[in-house]
Amino acid sequence: MVDSVGCENGRVRAVLSRRRAQQLCIDQYTGKLKPGDIIPARITRLESFGAFADIGCGLAALMPIDMMSVSRISHPSQRFSTGQDIFAVVKTVENGRISLSHKELLGSWEENAGMFTPGETVRGVVRSVEDYGIFVELAPNLAGLAEKKPGILPGMTGSVFIKNIIPERMKVKLIIIEGFQDDEVLSPIPYRIQNGHLSRWVYSPSCCSRKVETVFDQGSPVTT
Repeated sequence: MVDSVGCENGRVRAVLSRRRAQQLCIDQYTGKLKPGDIIPARITRLESFGAFADIGCGLAALMPIDMMSVSRISHPSQRFSTGQDIFAVVKTVENGRISLSHKELLGSWEENAGMFTPGETVRGVVRSVEDYGIFVELAPNLAGLAEKKPGILPGMTGSVFIKNIIPERMKVKLIIIEGFQDDEVLSPIPYRIQNGHLSRWVYSPSCCSRKVETVFDQGSPVTT
């Protein structure tokens, strides 16, 4: 199995070609992965549509941008940086190609909403401005809707007042106190899960009539 033998600093070492090493990785690791498996990965490239990650021996897997978090972002650089080590969940395995997801590891709506209390003022990031309101990200898997306020633009950091938290409607109502331009700094990823296997992940509260979940199987995961 060794391609050649070399000597470095007086020590003999076996040399395995990149191609051989990758094939071994496929045979012994990535080829055995199933949808729902949670694995470590390293971000290698960011594109507008998603991020590529090394899942072992230089083997790349794609994580689409809409799989990075529940709170929507305009570019993967708002979540990751090149060279960053992360955890991911295997989304699909098709003809040897693996795609990844990430949002299932960041907690449910209740877990994220439980970090906040009505009446408090917190920091958020404006993700989008719509005719009916402004979406502000409080955590990667939680965004609230604020009332319209002049001068507020996507990408701004805001000081927001939490008006109400409504589990039955999976809503967080906000009021923007102040918005200001600030360079967004990536915070440590708040993982709730870092290993094991997911067969099913439920984001929505049990009291909410709207069901949001991911069900993993041997084919493609189903998100509802």
